[in-house]
Amino acid sequence: MVLLALMQANAAVLDVEANCAAVDEAAGKAAAAGAHVLLTPELFPVGYAPRRIRAELDPATLPSIRRTLAAIAARHGIALVYSLPAVTGAGAWQITATLVDAQGTELLSYAKVQLFGAEERHAFTPADAAPAVVDLHGVPTALVICYDVEFPETVRAAAVSGARLVLVPTALSEGFEAVPQLLVRARALENQVTVAYANHSGTEDVCDFLGGSVIAAPDGSLLAAAGSGPELLLAEVPDPAPGGAEEAVAYLDDLRPEAYRSWGG
Repeated sequence: MVLLALMQANAAVLDVEANCAAVDEAAGKAAAAGAHVLLTPELFPVGYAPRRIRAELDPATLPSIRRTLAAIAARHGIALVYSLPAVTGAGAWQITATLVDAQGTELLSYAKVQLFGAEERHAFTPADAAPAVVDLHGVPTALVICYDVEFPETVRAAAVSGARLVLVPTALSEGFEAVPQLLVRARALENQVTVAYANHSGTEDVCDFLGGSVIAAPDGSLLAAAGSGPELLLAEVPDPAPGGAEEAVAYLDDLRPEAYRSWGG
């Protein structure tokens, strides 16, 4: 059994010290509640403001921020998912998510494939690699980021690679309530995985965030849901069990990829 904690909070744009302190506080509370892993929102340590991040953030500071976050995980003895910019060897800026274990050791990284809107496309370059899967306390786990989850292909790629838990840092603004309430739940049901979706709250730069973070079960039901303000959600990740969604409708077993390839598009 994995107890998952999800942080929904308001970040201060480019105030790394304050944002990391907020992660530290949430990690302490989550660990005290017995959680095994804490999921935080997209770009939370630097705040969500793509153009300002690209213009004002010194990429030389990123390794230090990563060490700070790894130390938070180790200090509280809890695995942690955080999201930061990264600069590739070719000089491309990407949005990434990283999973470190309870000792602060990196287990998994992922770079965002689907960038959303003009702000992100101005500041960042989309990645191409599919989600990878690692074992997290006995649960095969993958990462995707924000807009990625709105595309069926992304979560399906994680599921067919064996993922049973998909962790999603996000930065979703007001007006898109259908994403956590419909799309995230559909991704969970159609792939028979648990999907956790961690959003910002409040206003950062010029973006008013929805909040509304959710943890959706493999049957599409909600294990936990946040309101519009700061919250720490807790939920147990369901174990695959006889009679569950996996047996009721065997979507993954019934896939016909050879037929889909013949359709083109």
